[in-house]
Amino acid sequence: MSIRVGIYGYGNLGRGIENAIRQNPDMELIAVFTRRAPESLKIGTEGVEVKHVSDAVNYTDKIDVMILCGGSATDLPVQTPELAKMFTVVDSFDTHARIPEHFDNVDKAAKDGGNVAIISSGWDPGMFSLNRLYASAVLPEGEDYTFWGKGVSQGHSDAIRRIEGVLDAKQYTIPVEAALDAVRSGSAPALTTREKHTRECFVVADENADKALIEKTIKEMPNYFADYDTTVHFISMEELKRDHSGIPHGGFVIRTGKTGANKENNHVIEYSLKLDSNPEFTASVIVAFARAAVRMANKGEVGCKTVFDVPPALLSMKTPEELRAQLL
Repeated sequence: MSIRVGIYGYGNLGRGIENAIRQNPDMELIAVFTRRAPESLKIGTEGVEVKHVSDAVNYTDKIDVMILCGGSATDLPVQTPELAKMFTVVDSFDTHARIPEHFDNVDKAAKDGGNVAIISSGWDPGMFSLNRLYASAVLPEGEDYTFWGKGVSQGHSDAIRRIEGVLDAKQYTIPVEAALDAVRSGSAPALTTREKHTRECFVVADENADKALIEKTIKEMPNYFADYDTTVHFISMEELKRDHSGIPHGGFVIRTGKTGANKENNHVIEYSLKLDSNPEFTASVIVAFARAAVRMANKGEVGCKTVFDVPPALLSMKTPEELRAQLL
């Protein structure tokens, strides 16, 4: 029987989820929920209902898992707890500093509703988180390093777009090459947040907007830009569409460590991603965790989970026998 999926929000990530579902034959898209007028939304899957978000309450017996595609700045902190009372849900909440708070809020709601909620699934947090865990478990004496980019951060771009006077924006996270080289050498450098990355923002502002205030607001935004050297460029909408229409991303998780009686042997573990489309890849990760969420719910589990709590086998369409024969 197919896993019945609902998509809550239909921006770049929502469209990515829709495409990913087509590549997972054990899943079926039941409905898309939008804050826009449903009749104005054209989706890519024929025969699938488009409903206003207020109608979601009427689908609790028709949907096995609701995938939430809102932004982490203001949408998911409200939406995930609300919907976890009604559905098994998966989100991609990516404000790292607020994950513990988000977990607590969602955990209470999911337990109240008797549902499973998997938060912060994607590639970071998500796939990168798992690789940090595996590497630190294998090399307990060592250092972790994470580098993002060069690429467009959807969450950071969304945070800029929410500033008054901003019409659209793209934000690029850029690793500092000297820092990356130092880590790969195994020298275990002590690096500050500012020394590892820079941030570059391309902003389209309303013609009457206070650009100086917008730039100041961006550079001082906690959890997003305050700890980084940030450059802000104001450009036209035409330039943004012409030069910044793609959403590439990627990055590296590196752990360096030592083993041996005298710690004489150095080791470097590196995991990297090179993504043509940040939302398409993020969506593909989320869909795998949606499968796991449904399987966990079917076993009677409840409450909030993270990627650390999900057995890897639950992510795959393959049977345990196939996994042992083909991948182990």
